[in-house]
Amino acid sequence: MPGRQDLRADCGRCAGLCCVVPAFTASADFAVDKPAGQPCRNLLADFRCGIHDRLRDRGFLGCVVFDCFGAGQQVTQVTFGGRTWRDEPGLAPSMFAVFTVMRQLQELRWYLTESLELLPRGPLRDEVSAALERTARLVSAPAAELESFDGAAYRQEVGQLLGRVSESAREGLRGADRRGADLIGAKLRGADLRGVSLRGAYLIGADLRGADLRHADLLGADLRAADLGGADLRGSIFLTQPQLDAARGDAATALPAALTRPRHWSSSAAPQSRRKRRR
Repeated sequence: MPGRQDLRADCGRCAGLCCVVPAFTASADFAVDKPAGQPCRNLLADFRCGIHDRLRDRGFLGCVVFDCFGAGQQVTQVTFGGRTWRDEPGLAPSMFAVFTVMRQLQELRWYLTESLELLPRGPLRDEVSAALERTARLVSAPAAELESFDGAAYRQEVGQLLGRVSESAREGLRGADRRGADLIGAKLRGADLRGVSLRGAYLIGADLRGADLRHADLLGADLRAADLGGADLRGSIFLTQPQLDAARGDAATALPAALTRPRHWSSSAAPQSRRKRRR
């Protein structure tokens, strides 16, 4: 989608930052423990993953669903001019700290760019445009400025603006407010969830087959192992690729144009997930 090209990860231009910076805890998402700032045992000398095509089978689902929104290449190629923590170990503390902030900023740029696509001309759209410009300037800031930047506070500030965008985009369509709701394993097959706020909702393992999620606010919704077979996600608000990668779906799942169908999804439509599309 126009305006989002640099918000997609380009691992070939990164110094393996997502394989070093975060801490892993042995769980259903990661096969091993890994402390923050230490390279994953699967990271190769050229910054590629040695088991990239087998991550899911080898117990690294957390890696499969992670997306830096282009923060890795921005930090490596722009902020640090192609220098890496491996060639210059003294850069590591600064580079790792900047990556953590940059990832938050890049994700916010994704949401703000989408917001411009949702809003008509007017004061709210102007406010979003200003926030997007400010975020873009921060992304280009020097490492020292980014290291000291309070990314969490800024994320909260922009989050409030995104809430207003959601309300505007769902006006006249708004359903129930299920923000932060515990819907783990919920049976929502065929449910009409148009315009519902599911922001931050826990939908782990939920049955959403055939559900209508058009114009639903899905910002931060946990869709791990949720079944989206035949669900209609067209026009859903603030849905990201990592959320889809963590879920299950099939050929009948309708997606927003900016997102792609995960490879692990079924290539056919299961009979139980077929439904007549509402117009």
